[in-house]
Amino acid sequence: MVDVHVETVINRPPDHVAAYAGNPDNAPEWYSNIKSVQWHTQPPMTVGSKLAFSARFLGRTLDYVYEIIELSPGQRLVMRTAQGPFPMQTTYAWTPEGQASTRMVLRNTGSPAGFSKLAGAVMAPMMRRAMRKDLRKLKELLESR
Repeated sequence: MVDVHVETVINRPPDHVAAYAGNPDNAPEWYSNIKSVQWHTQPPMTVGSKLAFSARFLGRTLDYVYEIIELSPGQRLVMRTAQGPFPMQTTYAWTPEGQASTRMVLRNTGSPAGFSKLAGAVMAPMMRRAMRKDLRKLKELLESR
């Protein structure tokens, strides 16, 4: 089992941060590994919505479909993919921090299978580094607007 959790405080209100970070169309702007996102269901996003992501990680292209399994606008978004060698669940949580800032938590959990199971212990630190970098980029983008 891999469970990686990172967080940051962004100097913007929670509704602003959640609206941007929770919009999958914006993911390629702040996730360094995500190259594209395609809707498999019609927007707007609701529980049951499906989105295809194409990413680069460890020199490989990974294509996967996330399904939205929990959505509390402005507070929490949970999406899960079941296919592939590394099924993953991604959680975003946004909470107020002070008067006009947001604590954003990004968490990825998964249970690798086969060869990926052996790579799981090595992947967690790499994922943590990438996730920290992505949150820094998100913070920079939102605080410069």
